[in-house]
Amino acid sequence: MLERWPALRRLWPTTVRARATVGASLVVAAALSLASFALLGLLEANLLRNAENDARRQADSVAELAAAGRLDRVRPTGRGVEFVQVVSADGSILFATPNLLGVPAFPSAGPDVPGIRFQTWRVRPLGGDHRQRVVRVVTDTPSGPAVVYAGASLRDADAADDTTTAALVIGMPLLLATVALVTWRVTGRALRPVEAIRAEVAEISDRDLHRRVPVPATHDEVARLAETMNSTLDRLEASGARQRQFIADASHELRSPITVLRTQLEVALAVRDPELWPELIGGALEDVERLQHLASDLLLLARIDAAQPVAAVALDLTALVDEAVEARLGDRVPVRVSLEEGVGITGSALWLSRVVTNLLDNAQRYADGSVEVTLRTSKGPGPRTAVLEVTDDGPGIPPADRDRVFERFTRLDDSRSRDHGGAGLGLAIARDLSTHHGGTLTAENAVRGARLVLRLPAAPVAPGTDATPSIMRSNRNEGSTQSG
Repeated sequence: MLERWPALRRLWPTTVRARATVGASLVVAAALSLASFALLGLLEANLLRNAENDARRQADSVAELAAAGRLDRVRPTGRGVEFVQVVSADGSILFATPNLLGVPAFPSAGPDVPGIRFQTWRVRPLGGDHRQRVVRVVTDTPSGPAVVYAGASLRDADAADDTTTAALVIGMPLLLATVALVTWRVTGRALRPVEAIRAEVAEISDRDLHRRVPVPATHDEVARLAETMNSTLDRLEASGARQRQFIADASHELRSPITVLRTQLEVALAVRDPELWPELIGGALEDVERLQHLASDLLLLARIDAAQPVAAVALDLTALVDEAVEARLGDRVPVRVSLEEGVGITGSALWLSRVVTNLLDNAQRYADGSVEVTLRTSKGPGPRTAVLEVTDDGPGIPPADRDRVFERFTRLDDSRSRDHGGAGLGLAIARDLSTHHGGTLTAENAVRGARLVLRLPAAPVAPGTDATPSIMRSNRNEGSTQSG
């Protein structure tokens, strides 16, 4: 509606406080108007009914006397009845109260049918300042049909209408002003914490993420809004700290191979013996390869942090794991597998292959002599879950470090140091990719060594998906070797 009427849109208040005040005032004004009209109507109807009843009783009494031919015995009018007049069929006045002396007969309204019949209408004041409610009764007298008119004063009705109208005219604006004032004050007080939250958030910059908005002690929607805002600031602060730590760690990891590479190139440039060049160039190529892998990992982490959507493709996890293991034939550490056939999942084949590859790389890097890979589906009343376990017989992961090992650029002391190669991003990438697919990756208890467990939501294997030929595989590559 406001879009169709630009002028009305300009006049409409723009703040929540003003809109609430105007809206409440309009609603109360409409309700008061309806209530006032209803009150005046009910009051008028009730007073008219009372006056009509008084006049009807008086007319009925006079009609009975007229029918008996005893109009001379008509008593004075009762309470609220101002006049009585009896008119014959030829228009002559048979009886009239003193205040109607000299007043002509009322005109007949309708046929004068013998019998008692009531008809009510209004007439203007007869020598007075108020209206009268007139009741007409037709009766049969000894001298023929006659009409009895009895009029009741509407003085009380008029006075009540005037008083009520005056009270409403004065009271409604005062009541509307009170409603507007109370709404304005209450709304302003309710929105004051919101303004405090807005002002605090407006002052928070990327360097002030430690600041928090005030939480009112009202335990209402505004308090929950403030708590939610503080929770959001907590996450932003944690994300900012994580990003700063990530940049610092990445800079540190890049600085070491770049420094070594520069040193090797400077030595190769300074040495004039061609026989030493292959060794120096080979070392430089190793550092370049390390930089290449590190840059690839950093780019993948950036894609994961960007929350790119996962391709919803039906995959055979059994075939995917089997392919990753087959690529390691001849490695230093043998990999024994036990794979359940037809374990289906939904996700990105490239990213899930990276998860399996990183888990196998980690296990073979720290294993003493063997790595075991088990794939199965969980049994239970809940949703089916694909469970992949990778276990090595190495030094293992202390319980206190089972969460920290999945942090970026994390290397555990001694056995899991930089000397083993890697930048400490493999397990971090694997966990982030698992979470991106709606799964989990945890380090759990093992008899010996480390045991990493990947859980992903299972799905039916799509027709035509490449599956492994046997139901279970055991002790594959038992004699193969892998270099760390």
